[in-house]
Amino acid sequence: MSHYEGDLRPAASARFAVIASRWNARITDVLVAGARQSLAGNGISEDAIDVVRVPGAWELPLVAARLGAGGRHAAIIALGCVIRGDTRHYEHVADQCAEGLMRAQLDFGVPVLNGVLAVERVEDAEARAGGSHGNKGEEAALTALEMVNLLEQLP
Repeated sequence: MSHYEGDLRPAASARFAVIASRWNARITDVLVAGARQSLAGNGISEDAIDVVRVPGAWELPLVAARLGAGGRHAAIIALGCVIRGDTRHYEHVADQCAEGLMRAQLDFGVPVLNGVLAVERVEDAEARAGGSHGNKGEEAALTALEMVNLLEQLP
């Protein structure tokens, strides 16, 4: 019986993309910083990380798909923050963003990490962007490293 499990050892030639929305920049900037620090702390050089900023979470799947189709990146880390408001707009953006990111991942065979916060209140986002619940950008980057390593092992 074979057992496969990824770890945090990056491939020497691996490039990573961090795509992040500018909407709710006070939150997303912290997520981006966490992802970059996490990658750097695990041996990924700054010149092997491409950061792409988009207007909002709605635009993340299109950029993830474009990068996935390009084949230059071992993994794509999508970061954003959607906060519930008084209308159904929140559900549309959060749900379709998640669906689009999954579609890009499956269509192009590259890990696309969903680090898009979908929260009730800004305080919930702050807790997940370096607050009491850690930094979800950092966690997404660690998952990206693990998935790249795991995919390298699979037959």
